[in-house]
Parts: sequence; structure tokens; C-alpha cells
Amino acid sequence: MEHRHLGRSGLKISEIAYGNWITHGSQVAEEAARECVKTALDEGITTFDTADVYAGTRAEEVLGRALRGVRRESVEIFTKVFWPTGTGPNDRGLSRKHIMESVHGSLHRLQTDYLDLYQAHRYDHETPLEETLRAFDDLIRQGKVLYIGVSEWRAEEISAALDIADRMGFDRIVSNQPQYNMLWRVIEPEVIPLCAKEGIGQIVWSPIAQGALTGKYLPGGTHPAGSRATDPGGSSFIGGYLTDGILGRVQHLRPVADEAGLSLAQLAITWVLQNPNVSAAIVGATRPEQVRENVHASGVRLDPALMRRVDEILGPEIERDPARTASPARRP
Repeated sequence: MEHRHLGRSGLKISEIAYGNWITHGSQVAEEAARECVKTALDEGITTFDTADVYAGTRAEEVLGRALRGVRRESVEIFTKVFWPTGTGPNDRGLSRKHIMESVHGSLHRLQTDYLDLYQAHRYDHETPLEETLRAFDDLIRQGKVLYIGVSEWRAEEISAALDIADRMGFDRIVSNQPQYNMLWRVIEPEVIPLCAKEGIGQIVWSPIAQGALTGKYLPGGTHPAGSRATDPGGSSFIGGYLTDGILGRVQHLRPVADEAGLSLAQLAITWVLQNPNVSAAIVGATRPEQVRENVHASGVRLDPALMRRVDEILGPEIERDPARTASPARRP
């Protein structure tokens, strides 16, 4: 497993990160989740990403129990705040009240004294950005958070946060967590150039497009039993990718993967990691063997000609429009 710096910070993270959105606390039993985490650790993954909203806070609890007994300094634990975790008017957003209450809840559920990275899960249009950034900065000063990041923020929102941090002397954002894969590239025109210039790394989710890039879904065919497309909790997120046009082109990627000596899933993850602004690709799993397959994407370098062939094959199915506000997978 290779490691990369998180943006321009001194923090190094595994370039394959383990995420538990949808799976832990909902899609898979806890014992299976623990086996996946153990396999991730055995395979050299040190970076684990979650969020307070996943499975109604249960995902954090499962991850906390799965990492119990692991030397804290040997792993990087990331979580997020924004989406509702209760029914009250202050149980959501990026107000000082919600941030301070949420971080304590996350620390308790994850069974840790500090978070390596705390991320604003979305931009909050109802709270002054200065209030949000000061609350985050206070958490850094208290030692409860080491670094701060954002998730799915637009380029202009990231830029505004950097300006405020510089003006007020706050620690700067070091990361952004967007969806990014061969089919969904909306961060390329604006977000990546800004982040590359400002030293912000991408921790990308859905590098295999919710499984659509694995090749297991066939155009015009029935979906495999037990797959995300047949799971009530995950089918709504993958549906936009399961068109005959997309699935047909994915099948045409097989010769490219074979030439690189990779499975289609490994090719998709490796493709994401070719972007120098990407610090890590988050992978999820319901079975340990999926983790073992995914980690083999680490350290692989693809020939530029092969990268061009991917673009030629996918053609019009590639989504590059930064004006789009929601992805086919419905952003988590």
C-alpha cells in the first residue's frame, strides 16, 4: 500500500481509503463489517472514512468497535458533519452549536479522543462561513481535530473559505471529498485546478461508480443477486449509472483492463489515482475479498495511451458539467 500527502499538509494517508457509507450499520451485518475492516488493516489501509449521518450514526459506532484495540497512531480516522442527526432545528447544518455537539457525538461513537480529519459534509447556505470556520478552528486548538476538510463544495465556496481563513488566521482546508470516477468528472474543470493551486487534496468517493464500473452489471440483463442494485438501501444511489449506454461501454473497457493486468474495478480505482490532485480513493466493501481486490490498484501507473483509450470508449457517457448539482448516484 502506498501513501500520499493529504493535499499540501504533512499528513500522509493510504491512497486506498476504506469507507463505510451504506454498508456498515445497514447493508451488512456487523461481523461482516468487522471482517472487512480487519482485512483493510491487514492489506495496509490506514485511512478510514465515515460520517455521523451514515446509517443514522450507526456506521460510526460499527467502525469504532471494529477499530477497537488498534494502535490509534497507526490509523487516520475521518468523519463529517452537516446532515441531520436528530429532529431538532439545530440538529443539522454547520452552526457552531451543531458542530460542537456533533463532534462530541462522533468522538464517543468512534471511541477516540481526536479526529485526524473533520469534514463539512456540504456547504451550509444558512450559516455564516466565518462562524463555521471559527468553530472548526477552535476544535483544532482544543486538539479534538487535527485537520479540516469539506465534501462536495464548489470551487467558489472553497475559495471563499480560504480567503476567510487567511484573513482571520484560521487553519486552512486541506481536503475536499467529491464524487469522481471515469463517468463522473465534474470536478475537473474548476475544482481540481483551484485545489491544485491552493494545496487541497481530493479524497474521492465512488471511484467505481457504485459498482457500475466493475462490469458485473450487463446491458439489458438482470442485476446480480445481493448486489447494490438489488439492495433497498443502495439501489437508489446506483440507478442513474445502470443505463444500457453506460453498461455497454463499460464492457468495452475489458480489453483495456486486461492489457493493464487489472480487473475492471481495479482499473477504475487506478484511473482515479492517476490524477495528481487525488490523495486517496475511498472504497467500500461487503466482503473481505472485495477489499483485497481493490487494494491491488495501489501503486499502479497507467500508460497515457491507455488513459486516452478509456476516454475514447466512454465517449458521450462522461459527465463533465460542473453546473450539475446532483450526480446519477445521488450524492451521499
